[in-house]
Amino acid sequence: MWRKKRVYLDSAAGVASNPSSPHTEGRRSREALEKARLTMARLIECKSDDIIFTSGATEANNIAIQGLAKSGAHMLYLPSAHASIVETMRALESRGMSIEALPIREGRVDIKATQKLLRPETLLVSIDAVCGETGTVWDTREVKRILPKHTYLHVDASQAPFVEKLTRSHFDADLLVFDGSKVGVRGAGCLIAPRTIPLAPLVFGGGQERGLRSGTENVEAIKAFADALSAAEKGRETFFAHATRDRKHLVEALMGSGISDIYINEGTKVAPHIINLSLVGRDTDYLVTLLDAAGFAVSTRSACESDKTEGSRAVLALTRDRARALSSVRISWGREARSRDLARFAEALVGAVAFIDKTTLKSHY
Repeated sequence: MWRKKRVYLDSAAGVASNPSSPHTEGRRSREALEKARLTMARLIECKSDDIIFTSGATEANNIAIQGLAKSGAHMLYLPSAHASIVETMRALESRGMSIEALPIREGRVDIKATQKLLRPETLLVSIDAVCGETGTVWDTREVKRILPKHTYLHVDASQAPFVEKLTRSHFDADLLVFDGSKVGVRGAGCLIAPRTIPLAPLVFGGGQERGLRSGTENVEAIKAFADALSAAEKGRETFFAHATRDRKHLVEALMGSGISDIYINEGTKVAPHIINLSLVGRDTDYLVTLLDAAGFAVSTRSACESDKTEGSRAVLALTRDRARALSSVRISWGREARSRDLARFAEALVGAVAFIDKTTLKSHY
């Protein structure tokens, strides 16, 4: 039987079909959304119902932290974590909540000192799995082991793809966050949060995502996010091996170049594709400009850090050295970078530093 062409007359619900709509287009969108959720659940080894899709890690971290916050509670956080953790904790502290920073010693969380900070009212400990500025890989399981049953561990694993296994049990996290932009997909992220954890919503509306993230889901971005995260996990071992080799060669080239006052800022375990250098006494913003003109994109700190006057918060937390924090440069690369690209970069950086040293006076912090 001949069928007439379908006419979409629900544009008020969204020009693209809304997954909450009951018609055929809406059901197809819902099916695509739930398929992506199932893909993520299999990858992370959690229940599909545990997954709350968001616009990214910043939103997911805020739901995890503010969604648990209550009067009289005490929370701990890693001071080198992403701004969406640190600034949220600072905001809660300004409202009267008891907030403290986790102590770092010799490139790792100081477990003995952390145990002394724990209280009966300690509700949450927030930590990133991999520091996006220094590449330090934090032992989240070691932290979890010392926490009492009533204290939740929140792990931001945004920088973990290609470096760490992505299962929830690997991080031993109660609340786990991933971000699409770190695998090439902007506009999507997720929070892994079992129903047993009493989270309160920050935004109210249509009640999507178990009522914790109202607003129409970005289905296309979520589908791409699930696929990209799965691809990252499949390629993890190969990328890690190649990045480890390239890191070794790059560090040897830079440390053996004769540059004075150069330091590598790293913890006891690192993501091989992130190197944080301090070139003490140099204007690293100027250095970044020189490297940009030479065709290399690097940064002095996380793109999400707004305060440039204090240098790298992550480097300061790790090294406790203000001069190193004020003169840091982050080098990070993905699957598209080749060994010869990094070799050319090493030459460009050495040349740029030599130019700065010859034409300007080094600062003394």
